[in-house]
Amino acid sequence: MLYQCDLTLHDNVFFATREMGTLFETEKYLHNWALSYALFEGQYLNRPYRLQGEYAQKPNYLDSSHEQSLHPLNETGIYVFPAQPLQWAYQVNTFKAAQVNYYGKSKQFGDKGADRNYPINFGRAKELAVGSTYRTYIMAKDQATLPDWLQQKDDDKRRTWIRLGKWAAKIHIQAKSIAGETTGSGTFICRHPLNPLDLAVSIRLMVYNRIVMPPVSLVSQAQLEGEYWRLPDETCLPIGCYYGARYMANAS
Repeated sequence: MLYQCDLTLHDNVFFATREMGTLFETEKYLHNWALSYALFEGQYLNRPYRLQGEYAQKPNYLDSSHEQSLHPLNETGIYVFPAQPLQWAYQVNTFKAAQVNYYGKSKQFGDKGADRNYPINFGRAKELAVGSTYRTYIMAKDQATLPDWLQQKDDDKRRTWIRLGKWAAKIHIQAKSIAGETTGSGTFICRHPLNPLDLAVSIRLMVYNRIVMPPVSLVSQAQLEGEYWRLPDETCLPIGCYYGARYMANAS
């Protein structure tokens, strides 16, 4: 079963996709792994404040032995696609970082490396602005594995709030069940962003635009070959996606 989720930002969302000097820029797409943690943290996924033990310096989202792994969602048959921006705007904010002695000597005005009449410990964050809207899709093999808000029979009640990004920004989600989708096989165009690492091995990725962002770059406007869903609004989505599908195929 498939659900369409429309997201509305009620806070500025910031994550440092690119760092250019003092400018920290947020990509306009929302990564599906980040959305998965925001939607299923606590129910299926752990998001420890601090990694400990032998894996502390080796974060890995796809290794089932790691405590912050996405593997539990694969076991339950749930998958979240990246979010497509429908309407978005940016807001640039200037921030000043605190000068603390444990990682560096504080700089005074006019000091070496700070020969300007303003502090050097500052930066600008290019954030996704309040009111921006997005769309994503959630796939589940069993409705009973989904959160209560998504199991509601009335589409008006399929709504919730999540927090996302560096500032834990507040985002409203309104979901609806998709009916009338058909399946097909062959070459198709997917205009919705995709995570290439999550595509089934049977899906061939031929032509695409690359969206460079950590931890795994996404693709958009992709031409693919394989099995797919065609939704009532003519959106095509590949069938068989799960977290790290190609990573696990290569590792085995």
